[in-house]
Amino acid sequence: MTSSVENKVVAITGASSGIGAATALELAGRGAAVVLGARRTDRLDSLVARIRDGGGRAEMLPVDVTERTDLERMVALAVRRFGRLDVLVSNAGVARIAPVADLDVDDWNAMIDVNLRGVLHGIAAALPVFRRQGHGHLVTTVSTSGLKIVPAQAVYAGTKNAVRTLLEALRQESTDGVLRTTAISPGFVRTELVDHVADPGQRDQAQQAMAALGISPDAVARAIAFAIEQPDDVEIGDLTIRPARQG
Repeated sequence: MTSSVENKVVAITGASSGIGAATALELAGRGAAVVLGARRTDRLDSLVARIRDGGGRAEMLPVDVTERTDLERMVALAVRRFGRLDVLVSNAGVARIAPVADLDVDDWNAMIDVNLRGVLHGIAAALPVFRRQGHGHLVTTVSTSGLKIVPAQAVYAGTKNAVRTLLEALRQESTDGVLRTTAISPGFVRTELVDHVADPGQRDQAQQAMAALGISPDAVARAIAFAIEQPDDVEIGDLTIRPARQG
């Protein structure tokens, strides 16, 4: 059995920058049709125009993953425009770095809502379509923060490990060959993820680490493409991709 990215229909959340935007360009460049969702629609407009100017197929819509109906609209757009949905890349995520003792409850809730609930909303929207079609693939951006636990990332890592657990349980529930699940765990990647950390000192430290060690989002996009292009009877369950110099 052979497969490729070409002609697959892929929806991507968090597609306005970083890994999401790089994945959109990588997959569209390989012949996939992409449906892009994010809150920053001005960036999505530019990205769609770039893909179309290069001969690719792309659609976009505003998506806030904390809103279940936004994910339902995204999946519906893919099916309406391209006839099906082969892959949902759940990439939207937020990071807030602080000791638990700071009691930043609003930041905790934001991470839970986007990083965990947002993934669940995507699954709820896509899974019925995958079941109806007889095939589908969930690719979810997790993090090495859930693999190596460090101070000040307790809740962030907790949301990522919750998603990892969720995907493994879903995989075990879905061994009939219809659904594939892939957890992509990036390490330091040059994105905007840490730009919204509230504490200036922690933000500067994280940004310096990203700048010094971070790999390009393009590298993660290629890893996602690798998982997607496998034959239908092959599942890349977990893939860790990080800088060779990351400790």
